[in-house]
Amino acid sequence: MEGLLFKPSYRGKRVRLSKPELLAPAGNLEKLKFAVHYGADAVYIGGQKYGLRSNADNFSFEEMREGVEFAAKYGAKVFVATNIYVHNEDIEGIEEYLRHLYDAGIAAIIAADPAIIDVAQRAVPGLEVHLSTQQSTLNWQAVKFWKEEGLPRVVLGREASLEEIAEIKNQVEIEIEAFIHGAMCSSISGRCVLSNHFTDRDSNRGGCCQSCRWKYDLFEDAGGQDSEHKESSTGNAMARFPLFEEEDPAFTMGSKDLCMLEHIPDLIEVGIDSFKIEGRMKSIHYVATVVNVYRQAIDAYFEDPEHYVLRPEWLEELNKAANRPLNTGFFYDIPDHEDHIYEPKDKAAPYDFAGLVLEYDETDKTAVIQQRNFFAKGQEIEFFGPNGTFFKQTVQEMWDEDGLPLEAARHPLQRIRMKVDFPVAYFDMMRRKH
Repeated sequence: MEGLLFKPSYRGKRVRLSKPELLAPAGNLEKLKFAVHYGADAVYIGGQKYGLRSNADNFSFEEMREGVEFAAKYGAKVFVATNIYVHNEDIEGIEEYLRHLYDAGIAAIIAADPAIIDVAQRAVPGLEVHLSTQQSTLNWQAVKFWKEEGLPRVVLGREASLEEIAEIKNQVEIEIEAFIHGAMCSSISGRCVLSNHFTDRDSNRGGCCQSCRWKYDLFEDAGGQDSEHKESSTGNAMARFPLFEEEDPAFTMGSKDLCMLEHIPDLIEVGIDSFKIEGRMKSIHYVATVVNVYRQAIDAYFEDPEHYVLRPEWLEELNKAANRPLNTGFFYDIPDHEDHIYEPKDKAAPYDFAGLVLEYDETDKTAVIQQRNFFAKGQEIEFFGPNGTFFKQTVQEMWDEDGLPLEAARHPLQRIRMKVDFPVAYFDMMRRKH
């Protein structure tokens, strides 16, 4: 059967391996379409309520229906995160909300709080429930508990190692979903309360302000240990002096991002059923690039497992969308001081999404591009797409919709016809280096 093979697993036991699901984030409807078009088997989104990304462009029920219909054309599924921890005032309305999700065609919800899980199983039995990583599930007995509660899939805590995943798969017959790429939490998978204290935004109700990414410094009160509430003769709070020199940079406490691209065989052979990419708040360029790379790597492994080789160009592609330094999280060891970012050197992705291919004319070798970011004649650009498109060229001749020549594409969503060096296809992307 296609997508199945037999070989030694991560711990040496000969098992049947099936191609894992590639699960991508989608912060809005457009990102959903890009994720699916670039190779995702499923996408997870947020609705207007009960999700942990309150700042994302979350989906209305109408947008969910459109997303489900689009995904179905590609054989993909749509999941909805309902993964907040519920307070009393959140309880009213859960059942109605879940029924709307089911009516919209949502395949499953991702939930952490037993209140939501219970309502879903009791009132909307056709709606599948996956246990969220917010439950920080890390051992096979906990996984077994949730299986006995009727859940078909558990999203493990990011702190699970490959050895622990192997033991879970050996002990419990259940689908396991694990994060394999994206941001990591400096706390235990979202249990941080810094956000609550600093900004009154609850991390476990969708309001995390990412306090660990802020810049911090250390100061000393001028009046000593008892001076915290004292005032100077002018009525102002007592002065505070930095403990370090002014030229010393402030520090952050954020973790490096997770990247398991170099370890695809281990992830597959340990038996992980769903490879999850983090990033509902990330850009279209990020989603398309990361999904495209992992799609290629997974497919290449199953084409010839015995001769699978990591391609250097895959890592190069990921780095074009990376925001932070990368590591392997908890999969092989416990992260230490080298796995955190102390100096605020976070960089924006080095490439911008410059344009989207809408049409290609084989006769005159031109493409109609929808502008997404400024680009101009003489600049080097790259084209890439889910069907293998990849090449660099210099922007040459281009014209507006009236056929008038252009020196630069300045207007968002402007349709531009331009010369291209090689064939391109609908939904290929054009990017430009900063």
